[in-house]
Amino acid sequence: MTTLFDSAAAYLQRGGVVMLPLLLVSLLMWAAIIYRLLLLKKLCDYHISPAQVLRQLHDNSPVVDGGVTARLLHTIRQRRSGDVALDRRVIDEAVLAVGERLDNGLTLIGVLAAIAPLLGLLGTVVGMIATFETIAMFGTGNARALAGGISQALITTQTGLIIAIAGLYMRNFLLRRVENLRQHLFSLGIYLKRHLGDNIAEVSGD
Repeated sequence: MTTLFDSAAAYLQRGGVVMLPLLLVSLLMWAAIIYRLLLLKKLCDYHISPAQVLRQLHDNSPVVDGGVTARLLHTIRQRRSGDVALDRRVIDEAVLAVGERLDNGLTLIGVLAAIAPLLGLLGTVVGMIATFETIAMFGTGNARALAGGISQALITTQTGLIIAIAGLYMRNFLLRRVENLRQHLFSLGIYLKRHLGDNIAEVSGD
């Protein structure tokens, strides 16, 4: 463990000052990714049928589902009027409102993933400037000094690209999960609008 820590510290040191903001961007990005993964896992935890959702909407019984279904049901209950025609519009609004909130945090992940290669490019410029300064002072005979600047340029570029690739992949993965949840909301909304004014016993028998 100590050897791994020392290797990481040496790697960061070789990359120069730009490695610190790159490390900060990486930590923030992965914190946002892990938070969204845990939240979406919870929202995907819906185990009640549409008929049960409709029954809970009619009798105002406690919501037993902890996922995105509960959020939709809670939003509809807050906005419903008691008029069937108007409540069908309320369901549409609730589906859109809950669906829009599913995207929260994904923009931040995308922005951080886009910043990382730019910081890597900045590190490349800083490393090349250091290399040219070394050439101006010592000529091309000091290979060790030249290697230090080139190494700094390549390490920051590599780190920025690794962070960006991982961030964009995870953002697309989360977007697919969000799209699945949104499709579930749309399907549930259509079912609720279709059976909103029906007798509960008849719906349960379907």
